[in-house]
Amino acid sequence: MTSAGRLIVCPTPIGNLEDVTLRVLSALREADVVACEDTRRTRVLLERYGVSAKLVSYHEHNERARATQLIERMQNGDVVALVSDAGTPLVSDPGFVLVRACVGAGLAVEVLPGPSAALSALVASALPADTWTFVGYLPRKRGDFVTLLRAPETIVGFESPNRVAASLGVLASIDPSRPVAVCRELTKIHEEVVRGNAGELAERYAAEPPRGEVVLVIGGAPATEPELAPALAALRKLVEAGARPRPASSVVASLTGVKANALYRALMETPAE
Repeated sequence: MTSAGRLIVCPTPIGNLEDVTLRVLSALREADVVACEDTRRTRVLLERYGVSAKLVSYHEHNERARATQLIERMQNGDVVALVSDAGTPLVSDPGFVLVRACVGAGLAVEVLPGPSAALSALVASALPADTWTFVGYLPRKRGDFVTLLRAPETIVGFESPNRVAASLGVLASIDPSRPVAVCRELTKIHEEVVRGNAGELAERYAAEPPRGEVVLVIGGAPATEPELAPALAALRKLVEAGARPRPASSVVASLTGVKANALYRALMETPAE
């Protein structure tokens, strides 16, 4: 009986072809077939490094049908490499259907590390990266976007250059001091990271929209007084009952969503009534 093959998920460069890893090139050389979002884009990368591989298209319009075909090939022993046009497959790119199908069929899935616009932008933003949310493309409807902006953690999302000014304008109308980074053309010749607050960046890009591919990184919403007040009251009761301030702050923070450091600082700075 033929041993089952496997799927190898291969991230590809998001702009600079030199960012491809040696492991990805090795996987592409050894795969029986490479499933790619656009065979023309993938062929450019392969030709750059002298890789000869059989390519088949795998995109949002044929994803389910092609996944079935690829699963059959892997069950017959083939190794399939999955790539998207740029970055890591499944991250706002096709691939989810195939990975789920592999797991359901008991086939091995190997994921190689590599380029990611979301991670590059998060790190370059200089905003907190301990907790963050990636949302793919930012919501187009104002109501959905406003709801998203209430999140306390850093938000990372793709945005059309034509909508950057509008999105920043919505944010500026809610919280003009919110920190933002506009990350443009990451890893490419004209890479640019502009950091500032929502008010000043909304004004800047309203006058001159950015060009190229854009990732917006938005600082988390600050705790508001209505959120802090009841949480602080609960913390005071715990401390008055004998709890130590630091551990009690962590407990209240886990229950309310207010940051433990903010609670502790407020406890120390605000006299009890």
